[in-house]
Amino acid sequence: MRDGDPDISDLMLDWYDKHARDLAWRVSPSDRMADVVPDPYRIWLSEVMLQQTTVAAVTDYFHRFLARWPTVSDLAAAPDGDVMGEWAGLGYYARARNLLKCARVVAQDFDGVFPDTFDALLKLPGIGPYTAAAIAAIAFDRAETVMDGNVERVMARLYDIHTPLPAAKPGLKDKANALTPQYRPGDYAQAVMDLGATICTPKSPSCGICPVKDPCLARSTGTAPELPKKTPKKPKPTRHGIVYLAERTDGAWLLERRPDKGLLGGMLGWPGSDWNDAPIETPPCTADWATLPAEVRHTFTHFHLILQVKTAEIPLSHPVECGAFLNRHDFRPSELPTVMRKAYDLWRGQTLKKSA
Repeated sequence: MRDGDPDISDLMLDWYDKHARDLAWRVSPSDRMADVVPDPYRIWLSEVMLQQTTVAAVTDYFHRFLARWPTVSDLAAAPDGDVMGEWAGLGYYARARNLLKCARVVAQDFDGVFPDTFDALLKLPGIGPYTAAAIAAIAFDRAETVMDGNVERVMARLYDIHTPLPAAKPGLKDKANALTPQYRPGDYAQAVMDLGATICTPKSPSCGICPVKDPCLARSTGTAPELPKKTPKKPKPTRHGIVYLAERTDGAWLLERRPDKGLLGGMLGWPGSDWNDAPIETPPCTADWATLPAEVRHTFTHFHLILQVKTAEIPLSHPVECGAFLNRHDFRPSELPTVMRKAYDLWRGQTLKKSA
């Protein structure tokens, strides 16, 4: 007999064996039963990338990272700028900084081998309770309770829990912990997440084909579509800023690396003002700055941002107060953070419009 509720955990695993998603970092249920062992590096990398990001958005990044840095030791030896450049577009750039810190600790202190327990994983840079539990369960088959939004939704519906999030989190975790089996806990954790991602979806859940529809209390009461309930969020404030796109006459672009701490930390971007209610103009050099007629709009986790974009052409050897010029052959807009790339795309769109 497996630990946890045998009906629900067995139903979940049986369903997963037939319907598991094919993910680049995953060892399939059949391979796992044939003793193919998951690679902790791949599991860790995917989990960090997947934080507040979708599977569809992450997959290409995951393949590129693995092709360039096949092992955690390879990643640990990579220059910061190369890793930040590959991360550009995924957002939440503190994850990329912590990714490097963690890789270097694993390479230096653990000889390139990830620790295999929740407590040891939790001590690594950038690894919180969810990621530590996910790696311990999926990579090392330890009976840890993995809680993400999918799991919370499945638990809220299974037990018809109407307490709104985030207050409901401890109770939902207790329910999930009681269901976690000692037998195949890694596959079970992935089964619940897959169920939430494909059947027990936020809107219009497919209750008719759900493997746990019979024991699901919310299905029987008809409340599944409204769960989990959430405490209303406060409206996000709007901040403003100015960025300066300076192209030298030889095609080089003026860029600066942002401070390690804070938003877009360690990333290359355009020189600019602070982001606040009334930004002060801080051009990186004297020039005939022109303001683009349109603005850049971007949303971060805690606020909306509106950027005014100013452009100028700079002569060779023109002095600048900050940043450095990057040769046009080395300038890759795709490696800029999304908000900075939006400013470049806006400039390019205006340029193409003028030349048409």
